[in-house]
Amino acid sequence: MFAEPLSLRSAFMLLFGAWGKTGINCFVLITGYFMCKSHITARKFLKLVLEICFYSIAIYLIFVLTGYTSFSLKSLLLSICPFARTQDTYFVTCYPVFYLFIPFLNHLVQSISKRTHFLLIVASLSVFSVWASIPTFEMPNDYILWFSILYFIASYIRFYPSKILENTKLWGIATIVLFVCASLSILFMTFAAGKFGKLGSMYYPYWFVNDSNKVFAVALAISAFLFFKNLKIKQSKFINTVAASTFGVLLIHDRSSIMQQWLWKDTLNNAGMYHSQYMVLHAVGSVLAVFIVCIVIDYFRILLLEKPFFRFYDRHYEKISQKINSALGRICNKLNIG
Repeated sequence: MFAEPLSLRSAFMLLFGAWGKTGINCFVLITGYFMCKSHITARKFLKLVLEICFYSIAIYLIFVLTGYTSFSLKSLLLSICPFARTQDTYFVTCYPVFYLFIPFLNHLVQSISKRTHFLLIVASLSVFSVWASIPTFEMPNDYILWFSILYFIASYIRFYPSKILENTKLWGIATIVLFVCASLSILFMTFAAGKFGKLGSMYYPYWFVNDSNKVFAVALAISAFLFFKNLKIKQSKFINTVAASTFGVLLIHDRSSIMQQWLWKDTLNNAGMYHSQYMVLHAVGSVLAVFIVCIVIDYFRILLLEKPFFRFYDRHYEKISQKINSALGRICNKLNIG
């Protein structure tokens, strides 16, 4: 792809795979929007952790039993305890840790004024997004800290609705404009990198979108979130079912490096399709097929494992859950969290 960076074929591939971090931002914004007026419970956290552990262990065992990868004690321990991965920018590791900070974040955002809340967002974005997006001034990005900043943004939107924030047409146009600007930034940076001989770095073309805190990844996520939040959509069982499994889609297809190797390189042969006349069809079709298959897999996990387990859990461990939730409630009350 980088041998001919300005060809239409390369441009398509560059733009097609550029939006993962924007999606992560949207996911966390949704979390912040709903959780800023709610609270975590032992049941909610257990549900999150068990889903992560299930896919980590199941995928590893499947590949070991089929002979695709060899067994090792270290790999087994990592699959049993997936949070042992300590990279500070690994989403699945950091998200549950961030989740535990929600009561404290709620205490913060509920106890400050609208003006202070707004200034907190401006200061945070100025330092951790705008400044970090300036070439040569890149700042290390810690996901837990960044998720907290997104939480400030989402809670502000929830607490202080306004005509501007609820203008569907405005944010629809903004989403399109920002998508175009982000796409142009990728093509421009590809051209600049090639001209100045810095194309060896795979992520250089994605400078303004290659991490969750980069300016276009943030702006596009916020505008898209506001647009879809403001859409008047009727309750849909289908949409709710798909939405309930989107985190599972991530865990299945992207959680494991072994899965990435098997799925994208060995099975779908993405790199080998680059010069094919069916490249675009293959790219779009592969993504849709993976998404649909993962949704189906997670639907049956929920139906056959998660729901029966939590029915058992609710019957036999209700008292334990009540004690844990009571303890969490006392902590929240001491912090004056609503």
